[in-house]
Amino acid sequence: MHLEAMGVEVKYHHHEVGGPGQCEIETPMMGLVRSGDVTQMVKYVAKMTAHRRGQTATFMPKPLYGEAGSGMHFHQHLFLRGANVFYDAGGYGKLSRTALHYIGGILTHCPALLALTNPSTNSYRRLVPGFEAPVNAFFSLGNRSAAIRVPKYADQSDTARFEFRPPDATCNVYLALAAQLLAGLDGIARQIDPQASGFGPIDANIFAWTEEQRRQIKPLPASLLEACQALENDHAFLLAGGVFDEGLIADWIAHKLNEEYYQVRNRPHPYEMALYFDV
Repeated sequence: MHLEAMGVEVKYHHHEVGGPGQCEIETPMMGLVRSGDVTQMVKYVAKMTAHRRGQTATFMPKPLYGEAGSGMHFHQHLFLRGANVFYDAGGYGKLSRTALHYIGGILTHCPALLALTNPSTNSYRRLVPGFEAPVNAFFSLGNRSAAIRVPKYADQSDTARFEFRPPDATCNVYLALAAQLLAGLDGIARQIDPQASGFGPIDANIFAWTEEQRRQIKPLPASLLEACQALENDHAFLLAGGVFDEGLIADWIAHKLNEEYYQVRNRPHPYEMALYFDV
C-alpha cells in the first residue's frame, strides 16, 4: 500500500518458500533506469514498514541455514520501435534468434557478471543445490534450477522474455542492470549461439542426472573470489560505450576482495567452533 501510494505499481506479492517470513514483491516490466529506482524504493519501503511495526526486513541472500535464500530475478526483453525483438511465435519458448543471442551473451559472461549481480560473500551461500537457486549456467523453459528461465506463460508478442535468476539484492542494482544489458548486447553483436556454446536448453531435472552428466554443464562461481577473478579476466564487454571503465572495475574488485571476501575468510566461523574446539 505504501509503494502504490508513492506511485510504484505492484504486479503481485505473495509468500515464498523460505519460511513464514519470506515474501516476494514483483513490479511490472519497465525501463532500465526506472526499474533501478523502483528496486531501491521497494527495499527502502519494505525496511521502513517493518521498522514501524517493530520488525526487521532483510534482503540478505542467505540469512538462515537450511531455508531457501532470497534472490532478485531480472526479467528482460528488448523493444525496437514498439516491437518486442525477443518474440518469435515459432521459436523455443516463443523467443527469437536475437533473444537467444542475448541469452548467449549473458551466459558466456555469467561468471564475470556475478561479481556485480552477486557481490557479497553471503551471495554464494544461497547458490547451492536443493533450494530452487541456480548453480549452473544453462537456460530452460520453466526449469527453476537454470540460470536463465523462460517463463511458459510469457508467450505473447508483448510479453515474451526470460529471467536471469542468480542475482540477489546485495547488488548495486544500477551496475547490475547495466552489466546484464551489456552482456546481452555483446551476445547479439557477436551472435553467440547458447546451444552451440553448451548452455542448453535443458528442460530435464538435472538433479536426477548422474554426476558424469552434470559435469557437462558449466557451473556458476562458488565464491565471491571466483566471481571477482572471472570479472578481472572478462570485462571488455563492460567497456562498450563507455558505460564502465577500467578504474571502476579495478576498484570494485579490490574492495570486494580486500574489504569483504578476505575479511570474512580470515575470521573463525561459529560452526568451526562446534567442529574443532575440542580437537
